[in-house]
Amino acid sequence: MKILDRYILSRFLYNFFSAFFILIVIFIFQGIWLFIDDLAGKGLGIVIIAKFIFYFIPTLVDKVLPLTVLLSSILTFGTFAENYEFAAMKASGISLQRGMRSLIIFVIFLGGVTFFFANNVIPKSEQKMFNLRRNIAKVKPAAAITEGVFSDFEGTGEGMNIKVDKKYGEQDRFLENVIIHKKTQQSVNNTVIKAKSGELISSEDSDIIQLVLKDGNYYEELKPKNNKDKRKHPFAKSKFETYTINIDISELNNQDLEEDRNITTDKMKNVGRLIKDIDSLRKNNVEKVEAFSKNITTRMGAFPVTPKQDSTKITKKPEATQLATNKEQEEVQKDSLISIDGLLNDLKEWQRVQVVNSAKSSVTSILTSVVSKKEELQKRFKFFNSHILSLHKKYALAFSCIILFFVGAPLGAIIRKGGLGLPMVIAIILFLSYYFIGVFAGNYSKEGNIHPMLGAWLSTLIMLPLGISLTRRATADRGLFGFGHIIDGLKNLFKKKEKVVEE
Repeated sequence: MKILDRYILSRFLYNFFSAFFILIVIFIFQGIWLFIDDLAGKGLGIVIIAKFIFYFIPTLVDKVLPLTVLLSSILTFGTFAENYEFAAMKASGISLQRGMRSLIIFVIFLGGVTFFFANNVIPKSEQKMFNLRRNIAKVKPAAAITEGVFSDFEGTGEGMNIKVDKKYGEQDRFLENVIIHKKTQQSVNNTVIKAKSGELISSEDSDIIQLVLKDGNYYEELKPKNNKDKRKHPFAKSKFETYTINIDISELNNQDLEEDRNITTDKMKNVGRLIKDIDSLRKNNVEKVEAFSKNITTRMGAFPVTPKQDSTKITKKPEATQLATNKEQEEVQKDSLISIDGLLNDLKEWQRVQVVNSAKSSVTSILTSVVSKKEELQKRFKFFNSHILSLHKKYALAFSCIILFFVGAPLGAIIRKGGLGLPMVIAIILFLSYYFIGVFAGNYSKEGNIHPMLGAWLSTLIMLPLGISLTRRATADRGLFGFGHIIDGLKNLFKKKEKVVEE
């Protein structure tokens, strides 16, 4: 490696790792606020919190790495231009592309590493972080109760939903305004318990947690065996000063915090798994739509589909027999009914009412089925689109690092400003534009408004012509905004008009 290439690469790497470290710390603190309810005040050890942060860091790469490349390239080339180092290079016959050669090789290598990271490390990190959050909530029952919403206590032997208005005290052991829905074996909520306050009492030596409720009411819906009594909807109601519920957590305390819960989303899958799942989801969705269409057609009794005959099995009939058969089919196909009114007028009044009511109920039932199936299919296609989006995002992330380098490097050479002032502002504005375009395009593609592949690549494709334009301007030593060619064009236009008037 030549001295110039080594010098430029060393300056770029210094800015790259400095910016990456600063940005990753900023994004960690920003991201921790999203999970502050899962971590703060739960009595979790430092090791568990450190593991959570360790698993959370790789998920930030898709945001931090493009911004790091953009910022470090602007800082490096802006400093070179500000210190007239580029002027010295050009005076020695070294062009901008020649100066960028070592960095282009590094950025291409970085794109490959980024793809490997997005394909292998990030999915595992997402899985580990998800399992850790889920198991923390189960091992620490106080952490499983979220203020203002119903929290599910599945797998504790009690089967219940708990809602509290407020948690306070040491490890959030005291509860305020408690509502509990207890479940039956069929997962039916037929028991409701309301209390003004509650307390979670536990011991390190015990596998039982006591939920002590104070000053409340107990409501239970009874299930009588007699059908006549069922119509009365009987229930039991009682008032209590203290009511204790014992929750067995022996199974939960023995589990590994990093145990795999066999739940995967599109972010937890690599390219091979995504391609396989996309194919199976596509086939499954098509089968669902076809089955539902046949079901609706059968229920409506309309649009009968004549089965196709096998031409090899059709025996040729004599002409006379064929003509007779065609006449019979035409007679069968003819319908004596001209209109619906004609059908109804031929019926008696009670029959007419019965037919109309039956038709209304059939149409209502079909419409209800269509609406409910539409919601189900929308969820299915949204899940399908998210898999395609995640697949192409892995490729787009690698290419975005390369393209944003070709945006930042010539931009730094044009603005001729180093340091963390103007370059930081420009880098943040460009990155926010890139990021929000990607977010909006991703949301649109999940809903099916645009193709998921376009949603993943749109922000990168928008930055591509910007990078080409800036590289050409920096190579030609032009400013950021040049209007000279426009003014020259207008001058030439007016000159031509003056010549025409003189002639």
